Parts: sequence; C-alpha cells; structure tokens
Amino acid sequence: MSATTPDGGAVKTAVVKLRSAKPTAGRTSGERPVKKERHPDRVIFPIVNTTLLVLLGIVMIYPLLNTLAVSLNDGLDAVKGGISVWPRVFSLKNYDVVFHMYTIYQAFFMSVLKTVVIVVTNLLFTSLLAYALSRKEFLLRRPITLLFVLTMYFDAGLIPNYLLIRDLGMLNTFQAYWVPNIISAFNLIVIRTYMKSIPESLTESAKLDGAGEFRIWWNIIMPLCKSTLAVIALFVAVGSWNGWLDTLLYNSGKQWLSTLQYELQKLLASAMSAGTNSGGMAGSAAVAGQGGQVTTPIALRSAITIVAAVPILLVYPFLQKYFVSGLMIGGVKE
Repeated sequence: MSATTPDGGAVKTAVVKLRSAKPTAGRTSGERPVKKERHPDRVIFPIVNTTLLVLLGIVMIYPLLNTLAVSLNDGLDAVKGGISVWPRVFSLKNYDVVFHMYTIYQAFFMSVLKTVVIVVTNLLFTSLLAYALSRKEFLLRRPITLLFVLTMYFDAGLIPNYLLIRDLGMLNTFQAYWVPNIISAFNLIVIRTYMKSIPESLTESAKLDGAGEFRIWWNIIMPLCKSTLAVIALFVAVGSWNGWLDTLLYNSGKQWLSTLQYELQKLLASAMSAGTNSGGMAGSAAVAGQGGQVTTPIALRSAITIVAAVPILLVYPFLQKYFVSGLMIGGVKE
C-alpha cells in the first residue's frame, strides 16, 4: 500500500513540470535574448540603391531646372551661357513672345481636344479587341494577334501612310488625328496579357447570371484593368500631346486644325532662322518675336519647351498611383 495525501495530484504535476523543463543554454534567468546581427548585404543594398536613385533623380531633374532657368533669364544674357538652375537676369520676355502669338490659345484647345479624343478612342477600341483576343473560345485569336504583332516590326513608311490618308479623304480634317490611332499593337498586347490573367470564374459566374459579353467587358473586366489602362492612357496622352508631325503632314492647310506643338515648332523655326540670317553673335543674340519683345533662339527654345511640358507635368500626379501599380502587374503571381 502506498500512502497518499490530499494534495498528491498537485505534487505529481509539479514533479512532471520540473522534469520536463530544460535549462536554457548560454542564458541566465535575468539575461535578455541576444539579437541576431544583420547581414552586410541587408545594409549595403539599401545604401547603394538609395545612392543610385538619388543620382538618377539629379540627372533627370537638372535638365528641366536648367531649361526653366534659361527660359526665365534675359535672352541677351542667356547667350553668354553659364546658367545652371537659377536665372542670372530674371526676365519674362521669352514667355511674352510665346503668349503674344494670336494662334496659341486656339492651338492649345485643339491639342487638348486631340489628346482627349485619341486617348478615349484608343483605350475603348484597343480594350474591346484585347478582350476578344483574350477569350479561349474565340478561334481566330492567334492569327489576328499575329497580324497585329507583325505591324510592330514592319511599317509601310511615311509616303504610303500619307497616300492612305489622302485616298480616304481625311486630309485637313480632324479625323486624320484620331482614326490612324484607334488601335495600338503594343497596347493591345499589354491589355490582352493582363486580361488573360483574370480568373475565368468571374466571367463564368457572370454568364450564369445572364450577362452578355459586352456587359462582362464593361462591368467586370474594365474595372479590373484600371491600373493597366491608366498607364497606357498616360503613354498615349504624352505621345499625342508631343506630336506635331501629323499636323504638318495632314492638317497644315487649315489654321483651326493647328496644334500647340506645331505652332511652337513654327515659332522656334522662325526664331532660329532669324538668328541665323542675322549673322554673327550680335545678330543671333537678338530675335524679335510677335508683340515687339526681343529674345534669343536659345531662350525662346527653353520657354517653348516649358510651355509644352507643363500640361503633362500637371496630369502625371493624378495618374502616378495607377502608374506605379500598373508597372507591378505581372511581377507577383499568386
């Protein structure tokens, strides 16, 4: 017989806990746990990465600041050179010459209208075609995709494009701006690739609820592609805003179809021609623009560059969050 006590169960439990407990090696009861040392790569990489990004930012920002400084500097003084990021002799004469152009405001409106129409039509028709080519049940998706890819490598050239626009009766019309830009092969491939990554269960469940293809594209696919569409919209808008060759080739016969870039290009060409024909440093340093103001080709060129770049710089911050997320699409897979 073994004698038991009323608290025998508690004693046995304490003995079991003491036996199972193991002393912690290398550490006393009052000592804090030792932190692991950080690997050198985890310290060096952020430093190198930050340094390179700062240098790259300086390289990208300095030309813009220098152009702004030259545009705000007196034209005659700008010929001497040596201007960095701050104007030496502050003056607004260069912008007076630009904004005294009687056609610049109408050209600005036409550039805005052209850019908006091209962006909307390009996104609309390109996303429609991309949705069709992303569906597995569409049997001709591969041959049609191949045809569009071939257009990225083979181009007819400038003269055949001009003859096509002429034969279609679109010379000196607004259609010459947006009809040739309805669909972009590169944008088509980007949008189609992202649409193919969308789970088919979403479209299948919508079809079970009675939704058609157009409703699925507009209410389900398009909202999911918002980041990609925002990035493409920015690219298309920049290309359309900076373009002036289409105005020169197709719509130079009507003044009301002239764009801002084309008008600024004509002003710059006339200023450079006036400076060259004047002869010598003194002649090239003084060019009279519209409005009676005196400037120089180098200062006028800087002012034109700033005027043309400001609208896009104002639009970019609103699309930045979509631009960043759109670039990361496809980089992470679930």
